Amino acid sequence: MHFHLQEAIEVLERTPQALALFLSGLSAGWLQSNEGEGTWTVTQVVDHFIEAERTNWIPRLEFILQEGEGKPFPPFDRFAHLGKKDDASVERKLEQFKELRALSIAKLLERMSEEKLLECTGYHPAFGVVKARELISTWVAHDLTHIAQIARIMAKRYSADVGPWKAYLGILK
Repeated sequence: MHFHLQEAIEVLERTPQALALFLSGLSAGWLQSNEGEGTWTVTQVVDHFIEAERTNWIPRLEFILQEGEGKPFPPFDRFAHLGKKDDASVERKLEQFKELRALSIAKLLERMSEEKLLECTGYHPAFGVVKARELISTWVAHDLTHIAQIARIMAKRYSADVGPWKAYLGILK
């Protein structure tokens, strides 16, 4: 196993900063592009980060610590952000995400004050018994997944423009 709470926090606390550096000031062409029908835009991925920060990670962690395996924690609607109308700029959304993430990390540090708490278990409605450590590990992998998704969406915007070099660009395959 490779999980260490402090290493997980290293990634979690950098995600908002990395996204802000990568996305702030970009034109709508970059922010509104997607990978085709039924896929998310870059802005929608940012909206998903915000929704998950509000309703997924810390609420589920608290549920695990309070309820244990006694009852399944509420499902997370991975698509809830798609039904919300928000005309805020990507910069404002990224600032909101940064604020929410800072609160989440503070709560994470407060709740996980003892190493043994990482082994606390809860009941996921689809997966069954899960550990707090697994939830936090998933949170980190989730961040990295969506950072890669954003890079892929943006790269694919130029897919037809790179000509024969496409053969060397794994992100476009």
